Amino acid sequence: MTNRLGFLTYTLVVACFLTSLAVSQAAPAAEKPNFLIVFTDDQGYGDLGCYGAKGFETPRLDQLANEGTRFTSFYAQVVCGPSRSALLTGRYPVRSGGWSMPATEITLAELLQSVGYKTACIGKWDVSNRAAIIERMPNAKGFDYYWGTLGANDSGRVVFHENNEVVGRTDDMASLTRIYTDKGIEFLKQNKDNPFLLYVAHTMVHSIIDASPEFRGKSDGDLYGDTLEELDFHTGRLLDTLDELGLRENTMVIFTTDNGPWNNFEDVLGPRHDGAIAWGSSGPLREGKGSTYEGGLRVPCIVRWPGQVPAGRTNDAIFATIDFMPTFANLAGYDVPDDRIIDGVDQTELLLGKNENGARDNYFYFCQSELHGVRVNNWKLILPNRQKHYGYVDDKGSGKTELYDLDADIGETTNLVNKHADIVKQLITRTEDFPMPNELFEHRINLPRPKKTN
Repeated sequence: MTNRLGFLTYTLVVACFLTSLAVSQAAPAAEKPNFLIVFTDDQGYGDLGCYGAKGFETPRLDQLANEGTRFTSFYAQVVCGPSRSALLTGRYPVRSGGWSMPATEITLAELLQSVGYKTACIGKWDVSNRAAIIERMPNAKGFDYYWGTLGANDSGRVVFHENNEVVGRTDDMASLTRIYTDKGIEFLKQNKDNPFLLYVAHTMVHSIIDASPEFRGKSDGDLYGDTLEELDFHTGRLLDTLDELGLRENTMVIFTTDNGPWNNFEDVLGPRHDGAIAWGSSGPLREGKGSTYEGGLRVPCIVRWPGQVPAGRTNDAIFATIDFMPTFANLAGYDVPDDRIIDGVDQTELLLGKNENGARDNYFYFCQSELHGVRVNNWKLILPNRQKHYGYVDDKGSGKTELYDLDADIGETTNLVNKHADIVKQLITRTEDFPMPNELFEHRINLPRPKKTN
């Protein structure tokens, strides 16, 4: 009898242990964070209060920075389509295709779907050559729901798609930030009980900008400041919705932008806006949108995840949109594709404050599939004889090899190439070792016109 009782006790203990083990193993799945990415357009490094903006106020985003971490060496790409394909795929646009992102690319939304996430893209898509190519539109690339525009608003008019169908059009550019936010809030309310990815890709502050009547003339930053204050307000509405739904603690919020400001296009943007200021600031950085100097692709980035990402922190480690895919893999539990090169790295320890230096020491600079240079730690090398430039970029550099110490010279004012031959040699080797693809993508925004036949 005693032996039998001992056996039963032993069995019960083992069963309890196995049950507790199963619960502990299952717990991480229940704790998978939600992801909210707010991705603005053409917003400069100097265009938030917490990054030194003057003339307008961004209190909700400044508050977000106080509640999370503000990154000061964060990189996107030099223009919008390439920036979006890089974010979605974890691959430099020389691989992921930019505006011409092929259907064969795998997005972070597809991977999150595979582990039970609900996914939505709201706003500017811009990776299907601004055309309704079904296999390259959001529903085919991992998003359960899509509402927005396939391209930009350069004409002052946009066409709206809901999933794969056209549902309207407008020339009221001031309405877009509010509409996108309304759609995002609807998604949050409908999916509050599921792990989710909400990717809100704003049209503002690109090209033809505008602010709603309640924001017009309210800032000291002219029309551009008014439009950014409206963006700040509506981002606050998204954050408030997270609070109202009890989602604040388990949602990672990422705020960033696609490239630098269009401050090198004033001669065109000014007349389009009746002389109003319609472009942002690179702050202390050199050049703006389209350039591979820092002002073209070094952008604001704020990350908040209460209790996980340290609050009130500023970090200068090299971090980039291409790192989102492998970082989300660690946090959400999917596998990063192993059948292709993934340029991003897992930055979980950087985000959580466990490693202040992050997981990367380098970043490569591309323009229209041409490699322009590399940053390794504080050193940045610009290669000579660059051929590819966007026409509106004013400062195309010397055409010779350039070397900058970004820690001491964030504005890239002093070329140190003649003082550090050894560092130049090391960085040139890094560019030579970069694994370029065998075929380069079509880098034009729109699809090539069919060739005429006789």
